Amino acid sequence: MKALVIGGGGFVGPYLVNHLHNDLGYEVSVTKTVKEQLNLSNAWIYDCDILDKSQISQVLGRVRPDYIFHLAAQSSVSMSWKNPALTIDVNVKGSINVLDAVRELDYKPRILLIGSGEEYGHIKQEECPIVEDTVLRPGNIYAATKSCQNMLGSIYASAYDCDVMMVRAFNHIGPNQTPLFVVADFCKQVAEIEKGEKEPVMYVGNLSAKRDFTDVRDVVRAYALLVKQGTKGETYNVGTGHALAIQEILDRIIALSSKEIEVRVDPAKLRPVDVPIIEPDISKIKACTGWTPQISLDQTIQETLDYWRNRNAR
Repeated sequence: MKALVIGGGGFVGPYLVNHLHNDLGYEVSVTKTVKEQLNLSNAWIYDCDILDKSQISQVLGRVRPDYIFHLAAQSSVSMSWKNPALTIDVNVKGSINVLDAVRELDYKPRILLIGSGEEYGHIKQEECPIVEDTVLRPGNIYAATKSCQNMLGSIYASAYDCDVMMVRAFNHIGPNQTPLFVVADFCKQVAEIEKGEKEPVMYVGNLSAKRDFTDVRDVVRAYALLVKQGTKGETYNVGTGHALAIQEILDRIIALSSKEIEVRVDPAKLRPVDVPIIEPDISKIKACTGWTPQISLDQTIQETLDYWRNRNAR
């Protein structure tokens, strides 16, 4: 089987490639931007700008994949507040280009569009855990673009008979994630404090928000199962099904360090709007594929902290 990972230069891409090739035996191709560095010995790598449909079509014509994973996105909520136009271009226009390029093929590969739990937005307490048909109330620019992508995927499945499925992936974490994201940010700060590279003070944003955190290796397993077994036009939550306060994540990370660390709120890390709780119901993906998370949060945190310790030691 042939798989194409569109947008493989980010955090998730290499994990997905490794799972598809090393664990499942697929022939894998990956696209990245010209500016990204991506060294993979187990995949064919193509430079591709998803804002240029002709480039996508060229890659599709060369690879002719059975399965397509559309990962390419501006995926930072904080960045989306700073650059809404870029977020809309990449997440909405880029997705349309991918779907249109696939629509014009002379065969029907299966496509998985990667969305986000942020799409649900302002969830009421009684709506948790969140099922897939919960009303979407996106509370930030990133969430709005991913909601739009999801709706477009559904339309292309019904109107153009594209074999496309959608996921709403909740926070996924692990080694090699950029510190734009909270767990990587906390682990990086602790590692720097331990090395004496910064004062023993951690700067944080909103610690009361509750989020669902899943190891990235569990997430890519879910993607691989859904692209094979998912139902055309359907959306699936991917997460652990259990939300934790950011404060608890911080406490677990600090507990792994022998340093005395002070915590201070940094106003620059606070979002203009922050949703109090996002917790998914994952019974739909379980029923469809049998998938469940296997890697504990404590293991992921330990490995992420060790990643930053080793990185800082170089």
